[in-house]
Amino acid sequence: MSYPVSEFVPIGIGFLSLSINYFVQGGEALFGGPKHSESNEATEKALGLWGMGLGGFGQLITGIYLMVGLSWFPVYREAAPLYMAAVAFTVYGIHWIVMGYRRYRGGDPGPDAWMAIPVLGLGVLGMISFLKAGDVPAGILFIGLSLIYIFEIYYRFTNSAFGGKAVAFFQLLTGIWLLYLTFGVTLNLANGMHWWI
Repeated sequence: MSYPVSEFVPIGIGFLSLSINYFVQGGEALFGGPKHSESNEATEKALGLWGMGLGGFGQLITGIYLMVGLSWFPVYREAAPLYMAAVAFTVYGIHWIVMGYRRYRGGDPGPDAWMAIPVLGLGVLGMISFLKAGDVPAGILFIGLSLIYIFEIYYRFTNSAFGGKAVAFFQLLTGIWLLYLTFGVTLNLANGMHWWI
């Protein structure tokens, strides 16, 4: 059975979901607000919900959608880079569901130090894969993701204030790049524009 090739790859959903999450997580950690509650527990629960919802489910849905479109119903033309994207969206999505739920429930963040090591490996893998495929904008995204997890490892193992601020800074910077990628993918596919993506 043959399936028609689709140009409408759902990566914009994953880009925007992670961008929103990184603005929320990074912005809160870097600037400490805006606060609307005096309760740190209420803030942690709100951050956990954003992590699970946008960082988690938004990416997980994108990853599953891509994997199904590559395997069960092969409808995407550029399968090699999209396979890397499917793996990354799926794993980052699951990881954010766990981190968001941990934060919502008030769990110990210490084990995040060990999580960050293989997730850094995923960032380096994505950087290599996309740069080798000639997709520089996606390669830049994975450079940003790798920097987040380099500093996440440092922060979690040392509990350094600098490490926490560095994680937040690179989350916010990567969130800005993800927002750019969202515009590029959406306007290129929906309006025939030619953004650099």
